[in-house]
Amino acid sequence: MSQTKSPLPREVADTYVDELIALDPVLGTYLGVKESHGRLPDTSPAGQEAVAELARVTLARLDEAERRPGADRDIERRCGRLLRERLTAALAVHDAGEGLRSVGNLHTAAHSVREVFTLTPTETDEDWATVAERLRAVPAALAGYRESLALGLDRKLYAGPRPTATFIEQLTEWSDTDGQGRGWFEDFVSAGPDSARVELDAAARAATEALVALRDWMREVYAPTIEGAPNTVGHERYARLARYFNGTDLDLGEAYAYGWAEYHRLLAEMRTEAEKILPGAATPWVALAHLDEHGRHIEGVEEVRTWLQELMDEAIAALDGTHFELAEPVRKVESRIAPPGGAAAPYYTAPSQDFSRPGRTWLPTMGQTRFPVYDLVSTWYHEGVPGHHLQLAQWVYVVDDLSRYQATVGQVSANCEGWALYAERLMDELGFLADAEQRLGYLDAQMMRAARVIVDIGMHLELEIPADSPFHPGERWTPELAQEFFGSHSSRPADFVESELTRYLTIPGQAIGYKLGERAWLLGRENAKKRHGDAFDAKAWHMAALSQGSLGLDDLVDELSRL
Repeated sequence: MSQTKSPLPREVADTYVDELIALDPVLGTYLGVKESHGRLPDTSPAGQEAVAELARVTLARLDEAERRPGADRDIERRCGRLLRERLTAALAVHDAGEGLRSVGNLHTAAHSVREVFTLTPTETDEDWATVAERLRAVPAALAGYRESLALGLDRKLYAGPRPTATFIEQLTEWSDTDGQGRGWFEDFVSAGPDSARVELDAAARAATEALVALRDWMREVYAPTIEGAPNTVGHERYARLARYFNGTDLDLGEAYAYGWAEYHRLLAEMRTEAEKILPGAATPWVALAHLDEHGRHIEGVEEVRTWLQELMDEAIAALDGTHFELAEPVRKVESRIAPPGGAAAPYYTAPSQDFSRPGRTWLPTMGQTRFPVYDLVSTWYHEGVPGHHLQLAQWVYVVDDLSRYQATVGQVSANCEGWALYAERLMDELGFLADAEQRLGYLDAQMMRAARVIVDIGMHLELEIPADSPFHPGERWTPELAQEFFGSHSSRPADFVESELTRYLTIPGQAIGYKLGERAWLLGRENAKKRHGDAFDAKAWHMAALSQGSLGLDDLVDELSRL
């Protein structure tokens, strides 16, 4: 009898993806798996443990796979290293009980349950029947999430009071979007067919009632129990979470100092551009406030959506064939308006594995109808083209040369956010930010990412503010000082600043990956340039870099330098 060969690392990784989708139908919908669209995951402690056990089993399989002949080939080695690092980091987070206190203004189980409906197909009557099926699963998913948080309370694993208060506000908004008791789910199904109206309305109402029940429990039980708990996480938790989001064990002191170095560099550049806009402006943010009133604007929500679509289409036309070589499916990206009730920051969702759902950028309007251009151009180079869309859509396109894991589940936040920030800088280098207005907006966005490094590390570790800082030198960071600093060094409105600080308290260690990831991409490119000299081909390097799949920062510089 012939024996079945044991798998190599890429096969182990893709088996993991298949088995994870079975446990997490939200992931399945993001990947375009039709069988997932009617279900939701088990968000209870048992469901979380099932995901963790799959990670342990997969690591054991990987141990065996890496002993096989052929496992040392670059394509196998790279995948195996990523899989081991990602699963090890995820298990460290799980074993520390972080999933039992996941509360905040984004990336909780409740957010996933709601947001997955925006990606669930709604083209046909059959699609809407599947939507109704998924809606009927919402109460159980939210009950499982509540069970996890209750276990966290029992174990004294508390979320911070500030993220908790914001989350309760969001649950209120989702369950009563019009002030008359009509919730987000009811609004969502209003576009469904009349033939399914009774079924959809009943399922949506039950989903809203589950939101209300979760909100009431959070308000009446959870919030009083955690009152007085710290909003920050301390060094041990922060280091563990930073490893998860960045794919490296960071020297947090060095990263904090780098944030300050970038702060001083960017402030000098911002002053130069601000002088061109408003001579004599006391700070660059005075000049930006002037642009809020007198700079170029887009009026209207649909108008700004169309304008952002045109901006991305123009970038694709200009970059394809010169600095990138884009396949036809990658050339399509859609501009969308984000559903209300989420965080204030724009975001991107990747295409499905068959490109039937294209990549999409999402703009939260926060109730606005007037949008300054300076605040949008570099942001959409970041979210769309050549930022997140070109990287994540290219991963999908070359999935057969990688593994599904490398192109999807295994993505490292700092790799992706670092590329997107590198993309903004690339467009500046190429002259696309043609006037002082757009360039000051770009530098303001860069400053926001430098400030993230400073305040995220600073407040969670309660570090000292340097003596050469113009802001409270010698004092120790607190969330209140962090919000004041962020607000005084950003053109963003107060509600955005508040949302951002709550975000950093919700997911410590994630926001620093933008700047630290950009530094890795720039260093990798510089090393490749030195290696090739005059023969360096930017287009070839970009496409090779975008086609190697996800990497943690430990490996990213090394791999980029080899290209």
